[in-house]
Amino acid sequence: MTIMPTPTVRRLLSATAIAACIATPTFAHAEDDPQSQSSRSNATQGVASVGDIVVTARRRDERAQDVPIALTVVNEELLDRTGAYNVGQITQLAPSVQLLSSNPRNTAITIRGLGASYGLANDGLEQGVGIYVDQVYYGRPATATLDFVDLDRIEILRGPQGTLFGKNTTAGALNITTRTPSFTPEGQAELSFGDYGFLQAKATFSGPIIDDKLAARFSVVSTRRDGLLDNVTVGRKQNSQDAISLRGQLLFQPNDQLRVRLFADYADLTPDCCTQVYVTVGQTLKPAAQQFPALAAGRGYTPASTNPYARIADVDSAIQADQIHRGVSAIIDYDFGWATLTSVSAWRAWDWGPKNDRDYTALDITRQSANPSWQDQWSQELRLSSNGSNRIDWTVGLYAFHQAVETHGVTEYGKDAVYWLIGPNLPNVPDALLDGYKVFNDSRIETDSYAVFGQLTWNITDRLHLTPGLRYTKEDKSGWYQATTAGGLVTTDPALITRRLGIARPQAYDASLSDDDLSGQVSLAYDVTDDVLTYASVARGYKSGGINMAGIPNLPNGQPSLTNAVVKPEVVTTYELGLKTQLFDRRVTANLAAYRTDVKDYQANVVDSGPGALRGYLANADQVVIQGVELDAFARPNRNLDLYANAAWTDAKYDSFTNGPCPLELIGASTVACDLSGKKLPGVSPWAASVGAEVHGKGGFLGQSGELYGGVDASYRSSYNSDASVSRYTQIDSYTILNLRAGFRAENGWEAFVWVKNALDENYLQFVSVQSGNSGLVIGNPGDPRTVGITLRARY
Repeated sequence: MTIMPTPTVRRLLSATAIAACIATPTFAHAEDDPQSQSSRSNATQGVASVGDIVVTARRRDERAQDVPIALTVVNEELLDRTGAYNVGQITQLAPSVQLLSSNPRNTAITIRGLGASYGLANDGLEQGVGIYVDQVYYGRPATATLDFVDLDRIEILRGPQGTLFGKNTTAGALNITTRTPSFTPEGQAELSFGDYGFLQAKATFSGPIIDDKLAARFSVVSTRRDGLLDNVTVGRKQNSQDAISLRGQLLFQPNDQLRVRLFADYADLTPDCCTQVYVTVGQTLKPAAQQFPALAAGRGYTPASTNPYARIADVDSAIQADQIHRGVSAIIDYDFGWATLTSVSAWRAWDWGPKNDRDYTALDITRQSANPSWQDQWSQELRLSSNGSNRIDWTVGLYAFHQAVETHGVTEYGKDAVYWLIGPNLPNVPDALLDGYKVFNDSRIETDSYAVFGQLTWNITDRLHLTPGLRYTKEDKSGWYQATTAGGLVTTDPALITRRLGIARPQAYDASLSDDDLSGQVSLAYDVTDDVLTYASVARGYKSGGINMAGIPNLPNGQPSLTNAVVKPEVVTTYELGLKTQLFDRRVTANLAAYRTDVKDYQANVVDSGPGALRGYLANADQVVIQGVELDAFARPNRNLDLYANAAWTDAKYDSFTNGPCPLELIGASTVACDLSGKKLPGVSPWAASVGAEVHGKGGFLGQSGELYGGVDASYRSSYNSDASVSRYTQIDSYTILNLRAGFRAENGWEAFVWVKNALDENYLQFVSVQSGNSGLVIGNPGDPRTVGITLRARY
């Protein structure tokens, strides 16, 4: 597959070349920032300004331009304009963020190429990208599959975070903030509908309960959409959307010193999801009779379609991706005058109920593979932060986190499993050997994490600022794993038993680890002028060790190799130079960051080449190196035009990975580890960019006065690999997505607009993987086709 831009890409880049140096209309809310209010007022008089964006990246309200961190802010206004309602769509606005997901449990979020290992869900591994919602760390990456509701902003922080955040993260953080209850009654309702049966409804209500002491806020979002894949075997559409999320909040302010916020949320997702379709067939080193063309012909099987963009699936077993998310939390702030004490207490749970046809064909090979999981977590954070503008501003904190994840899964093989997985036409090996053979895997892991952290900013002069920070983390983990087998042909033949154990064998082990680490960062920032900031920083991040909770290799005596049960910690060091500027009377903001990241003991997928079943598990790659340059730019050259452009160049590779998984093209009769040193890191596009514009002006519609507008947003990703083995057959081609919108905003608070997503109907793949058994079949998820719809919105 090629990494050259498509003709569509070249046309689009040519059309947007002029706009590529200026960017997005994001603003602070007027109640948070008086200067922003002034900027908006000036804009209505013909003077354009992008205003100030207020963030809490350093746990205090600051202008984003004053924070010496590479960050991107997506606020409520931009979410409303673009119609983005989940993290997957946010990646179109933030090129440094990438999401790969074959189903919610197998979801990986990366920033600058780091975050999670690709191709294997493992309950014993930490995430490198922290997701925080209203200051609470969400321990499961499936959180990224939820729909947004009533958000104020999303701050995307790039690089190691930990000296100010509860849970340590090595790649970055998504700091998500919802809107606060108001003491003035307000509400918003929104209805969107489009083709493929898309229907989304949102509603938010807020107002006082007791004068200016107690206020409440309630939000709900419900999303429905028909499946985009036509399953010709079962006769229905699949990969649908079906979700509802509710969020409530109370704000109690009895006096000027005390502020209490109570949160509760619940989300129920029941889509008919997630299957994959035929993408291609790769040639392995196996005998021809054990490769997909011969295997399929021998069973008289022809894929329903060999064009993934026909969106035709033919799996013959049930699929399901049910989730329930729920949680409660409390944030208590007490202002002592000289400092503010903040307590963040939270409990969360996640229930995962899947069904999967893991051979992704109409054949009866692996008729089910499901790993239902139950996750429970609680966390407590205490922070004390100085108030006011002092020579030294500081924050210190304590953090405690407990998580338990329990999984009870089953894999069942069918009547075609012997033929497909062991070999065709083998004498004395009947198909019944694996027909109904089940492997039950049960596991539980508990994690306890404790930390003390602190950061200060020493304002050496009015323009020179030194910011050091330290974090001490203590992690304890313990887990057990057990696999048992049942079913299949009843036999006492040692040869047949050995064949069956080669597919899956009983295994049991337990493991624990305890480690600690001192990490931190230091940055030096200099205000060249009031609107130009330069900075340099060094940050050391730490991702604790993990426990393999999906099985490990066996020793020659058949016992599990316990040395492979524990994965070493991952240590990340990032060096960064940054420039933040506002130009032309703040009509243009342009921020540039260049960085290099060295990763020691990168937690990655490897392949078991020892006795027993071939399986993937986690181990450590010696060294990964990532370097890149990022540009975030946005502008309002006049009161009728908003423009933005974000771009990222990323060079990421396995610097030293001698025990890596072998790519499909090197899979032979006996699989061995392969040296992937020098190969590109999976899931990373060397080039990624997003550009957009909105033109608006006074006008009327249906007898109402207001503002007419039209907008365009485009995102581009160059070719990247979707598999840890970096096979040439799992390369995803570059693609461009163009979105259009046009509408009317009435002065009395209602709005209506039509939208077209993927307006060029670009064919692209979101994710590809190799079929289990390494027949050569590569399956994947095609991206959404062109969709058209309308949104109606009203505020009071």
